[in-house]
Amino acid sequence: MAAPINPYKPSIDEDAILDLKMRLRGTRLPDEETVEDWSQGIPLAYVRELTDYWRDDYDMARVADSLNKWPNFMTEIDGLDLHFLYQRSPHSGATPLLLTHGWPGSILEFRHVIDRLVNPTEHGGRAENAFHVVVPALPGYGFSGKPRVPGTSVHRIAELWIALMARLGHDQFLAHGGDWGALITQAIATTPGTPCAGIHITLPVVAPDPETLDKLLPEEVTALDAFNFYQEWDSGYSKQQSTRPQTLGYGLADSPTGQLAWIVEKYGQWCDCEQNGARHPENAVARDELLDTVMMYWLTNTGASSARLYWESFNDPDMSEVALPTGISLFPREIFRSSERWAKKKFLGLMYFNDKIDKGGHFSALEVPETLVTELWSWRDALRSQEILG
Repeated sequence: MAAPINPYKPSIDEDAILDLKMRLRGTRLPDEETVEDWSQGIPLAYVRELTDYWRDDYDMARVADSLNKWPNFMTEIDGLDLHFLYQRSPHSGATPLLLTHGWPGSILEFRHVIDRLVNPTEHGGRAENAFHVVVPALPGYGFSGKPRVPGTSVHRIAELWIALMARLGHDQFLAHGGDWGALITQAIATTPGTPCAGIHITLPVVAPDPETLDKLLPEEVTALDAFNFYQEWDSGYSKQQSTRPQTLGYGLADSPTGQLAWIVEKYGQWCDCEQNGARHPENAVARDELLDTVMMYWLTNTGASSARLYWESFNDPDMSEVALPTGISLFPREIFRSSERWAKKKFLGLMYFNDKIDKGGHFSALEVPETLVTELWSWRDALRSQEILG
């Protein structure tokens, strides 16, 4: 017999807040960087500013209050507790849609798109583009359970998500994801007998087509430059998390400022947040929302458990072909990019591709939620034109 699906109310323990404030007051900071930009990491002055704001001005109840705007549930699958948001649409023809986040994100990454997707007629859309939205927290992230044995890889999570959707009564569904969510969504698509009818991703992990290397398109040159930059200057976090996540976890579990710096540095690097030649994550994401993300990791002590997904799956990405109908929306500041012709080599069912979006980066659901929703509506229209899920 399947475990029940129980209502769940996220809450924050007052003792945890007192402990957090004590640790923030006792923060020991390193010396200042020797450059005037982010090339050595997140600047000292900004970390000090965020630490002080977190301690003195941030509303410590924000995470729980934000999550409780939607119905929260908890269920157990194969011995692992899974926390998820599940908002049904008032529109009778709504399509089930599974949204999967990545690192260093959380289910709150979708806070600005859930209502737009559930009730599009109140946000400039049409009733036929309504979705029943399911947003699970990855194992080892947020309020979901932490795996206690190896094996919770991208493909294993895909199996858990398929089981979750079946438990909710969705025999067929669509799926979207970015970051790890994109790879998990692809794994759902390639699972034998998958009940998923189509996928949409914002981070296509695609190898360059060797046949094109002697005659690259401008967007392919840009993609290779971005990949080289990532490998040389931006991938240190992934090397640590994919090889020694436990060692990293001690510092993240003990220092809230350390956890803050580890996460917010990536928002500064991966958001579309450069203005007048200077980079700042708050040009793209509000300060409180940055700290909400940090709180999701700090309160649940998931610095190490979230990093283990890299140990499980980062060093052996699945490059197999995806036959399922696929939509890809490429935002201009995404980490990895692809041309349409490269994407078609992997995504054999590619039926929607847009790389002409004006603004947005890796965290599109937070940075430009209206644009992401419009992309999802357009993808849904393309699926409908091919009579996929009506």
